[in-house]
Amino acid sequence: MSKTFYILDGHYQIYRAFYAPFRELTSSSGEPTRATFVFCRMLLSLLRERRPDYIAMVLDVGDETTFRRDLDENYKANRDPAPEALHVQADRITSIVQQLGIPTYAMPGYEADDLMATMAERYGRLADDDVQVFLVSRDKDLEQLITDRVSLYDVAKGEALDAKRLFEKKGFTPEQAVEIQTLTGDSTDNIPGVHGIGPKTAVKLINEYGSAQAVLDNAAKLTPKMAENVRSFADQLPLTRQLVTLKRDVPFEFSLADCSTDRLNYEALRPIFKELDFGRLAERLSDLIDVDANDKVEPATDADPAKGAPSFAEGQGWGKDTIRPPPLLRKDGAPAQSTYRLVDTTEKLRAFVAELGKQSTFAFDTETTGLNPVAALLVGLSFCWKAGEAYYLPVRASVGEVLSVETVVEQLGPIFENAAIGKVGQNIKYDVLVMRQVGIRVAGLAFDTMIASFVLEPLGRSHSMNALARYHFDHEMIPIADLIGKGKDQITMDQIDTVRTCEYAAEDADFTWRLYEVLAPKIAGSDLEPLFVETEMPLVNVLAEMEHNGIALDTKLLAELGESMEERMVELSAEVHAAAGHSFNIASTKQLAEVLFDEQGLEVVRKTKTGRSTDADTLQTIASRSDNPIPGLVLSLRELTKLKSTYIDTLPKMVCKRTGRVHASFDQTGAVTGRLSSRDPNLQNIPVRTETGRKIRRAFLAGEPESVLLAADYSQVELRLLAHFCKDEALLAVFHDGRDIHRAVAAEVNGISLEDVSAEQRSAAKAVNFGIIYGQTAFGLARALGVPVATAKAFIDAYFERYPGIRAFIDQSVDRARQLGYAQTILGRRRPIPELQSRNRQQIALGQRLAINTVVQGSAADLIKRAMIAIHGAFQAGKLHAKMLIQVHDELVFEVPRDRVESDAALIRTKMETALELDVPVVVDLAWGRTWADAK
Repeated sequence: MSKTFYILDGHYQIYRAFYAPFRELTSSSGEPTRATFVFCRMLLSLLRERRPDYIAMVLDVGDETTFRRDLDENYKANRDPAPEALHVQADRITSIVQQLGIPTYAMPGYEADDLMATMAERYGRLADDDVQVFLVSRDKDLEQLITDRVSLYDVAKGEALDAKRLFEKKGFTPEQAVEIQTLTGDSTDNIPGVHGIGPKTAVKLINEYGSAQAVLDNAAKLTPKMAENVRSFADQLPLTRQLVTLKRDVPFEFSLADCSTDRLNYEALRPIFKELDFGRLAERLSDLIDVDANDKVEPATDADPAKGAPSFAEGQGWGKDTIRPPPLLRKDGAPAQSTYRLVDTTEKLRAFVAELGKQSTFAFDTETTGLNPVAALLVGLSFCWKAGEAYYLPVRASVGEVLSVETVVEQLGPIFENAAIGKVGQNIKYDVLVMRQVGIRVAGLAFDTMIASFVLEPLGRSHSMNALARYHFDHEMIPIADLIGKGKDQITMDQIDTVRTCEYAAEDADFTWRLYEVLAPKIAGSDLEPLFVETEMPLVNVLAEMEHNGIALDTKLLAELGESMEERMVELSAEVHAAAGHSFNIASTKQLAEVLFDEQGLEVVRKTKTGRSTDADTLQTIASRSDNPIPGLVLSLRELTKLKSTYIDTLPKMVCKRTGRVHASFDQTGAVTGRLSSRDPNLQNIPVRTETGRKIRRAFLAGEPESVLLAADYSQVELRLLAHFCKDEALLAVFHDGRDIHRAVAAEVNGISLEDVSAEQRSAAKAVNFGIIYGQTAFGLARALGVPVATAKAFIDAYFERYPGIRAFIDQSVDRARQLGYAQTILGRRRPIPELQSRNRQQIALGQRLAINTVVQGSAADLIKRAMIAIHGAFQAGKLHAKMLIQVHDELVFEVPRDRVESDAALIRTKMETALELDVPVVVDLAWGRTWADAK
């Protein structure tokens, strides 16, 4: 039986461990250990599962005087420095390997691949020893070494790549590998090849003509363009061949006996693993020691450099050339090395701008000092237009050279503002806003990977960069906390040195581009393309403008309101205590339950795992069934407490010092129906119909003395859309006639005239009208109106009998969603509804409600988005003076000069009412005043 010799490609395996999709690890002493742990886990698994007879590791010396650099000074000249954490762990890993007794080989003037070639040549081709050599790497440069006794071994997959497998996967033999690489070159190592010839074309040419030189000799048989490129490469061909050909005769001494696994000393690793907190790996040592106990000859000592195993000097091989290659694999199976370049001088910037200007599309990302893009300062910009190659331009940093913001704006402004050059981003609205603050209006927004992911997979838990990189590439992005920390010790990005920031920022741009390459083909040509291209992407600029505008806030009024609310909260607490007959902690659900149910004897409506419920629904139910004042008082107290903490106390802190305004963020991916959500602050949760809510809205006001706030609100838009979809003649007639929909429905269902409809009957009709969209049941209606379930059911039955088109629409929508697996809005947005495939009746009922709600509410979201785009277009064309400030579902709020309000209001109404063509008239209610409350 052949003996096996495993030669570890140290450079490759250490890098692979460093960028493995694994959580960050740090020892108790603070030493970074993720790469060390992953490498050691790999090594122990290899030793345990493959049981090699011999093992060694080869390493790059890392100086710049290799024979290839002598041949070509540009060889590997495009690599950036490796991160410091890699230096530390590379040295630790090398030390562990040597402590275990595995010889490590390196040779000045040569690379690790050359050493592997020499060792493989000696023991895999020339030696009489019956040895099978496995090169533990997936580096494509090593494929030229494969023979019947030499294979590449992928330790992650446990697969060997021999000559047969190589031909099956890639279509060429090991003997042809050098010829193919001569034609293609290697961009990773900055080795030029024939322009326009990639791996597939090279394989085809070499299989046809036999060698790179033969391809050159037969250039006349190629296409004119390829022939021209091949001939242009003629002078470079000999040099490229030398650069890609591995040396098989490196003059260094080594002995197979020194590589025997009999010499391994597993016990030497115990104290090291204990120091590094590798408890699980220490347990694996016992398994290896037990297995090898009978075969041990003698304890191994450290490798002796005099016997051909030179120690890996500190810092060698991890110097100035490389910044963080992501752990991805190319299609050819080789590791996808990345090059992240730091552009920190005016000379580099000039060259970078020249290259950027040539691109038809590029990805970019910004680094800032905070999360609010209007208030934050720009720290730097990163760019990418080819996977694995990215650039970082620093403008602020604690350590390292930086460019001036003015210079960057001057140089990059024309490119950013050129609409013919496509811009790609992940949550690109944030970056557009950041650039707006430095005077650049970004044009040509081509693709947002976050929005594309949401459009394609609306039920995805997260569309963040971290989640998307993990999902699509099994890659863990560098956590921001690694740079700026957490909690009270957190710093800002401008306090980080440029090299570390480059690694982080360039990775963001790199993976944004990679995501673009994955997601763009899925969008293109699909039924979702019109929604993405015509609505979602144009809306990005609209929202950026809206967020940039912000809205003024009367902080003095809020302070006064806060004082009065505090007084009222004290009064309510006193009333609760008086009604209970003693003081208690009203915020304690346990104490409140004891007061309500044990002392007051009120009905227990619902129980949870933690006890008797006292949530809002429960208190409302109790209040409707009892004259006891405590439930109602507690509800009022809770509302005031929540409003005070959420708005009164928080809003003043959100005012931007530079603008004096609040700049809320509006999210396109926050609701699966397509509705926008808002945060910082959430303006959609301010109560509309309560007095307290109206007081809070009074604090939002026009920021200019001669301006007013204009509110434009769609009237009953969801019911109008329901009529549009269901095509019920009676319902359509109500809207076409301009009648009060709730009064008209009440009259028709009850068989009475409009004049005879009572307030209670109109309320019932209104509850059903809106409840239909959300799948309201007879029980729900009875609860809302305070009537018997039988009465509510009779009303609903009469409703559907009068408007049979609504029932047909509901049934058709549910059936369609069940068949397709999703519900669809008027503009083609899709929401998967897996609940309809469930066997659980409650889940099915939920799916039925979602099917209707998605179509109606989602289409309402589509409508207002298209209206916003149209209004923004009018503003850009100079036809409007009104600035859009806020969107709250069916309502838009503008700031407009008082003397232009009527003309602007008329144009806004037209744009909103004609945004989509419907079978019913769309009505917009308009009002204006000094404050938001006045505009209602």
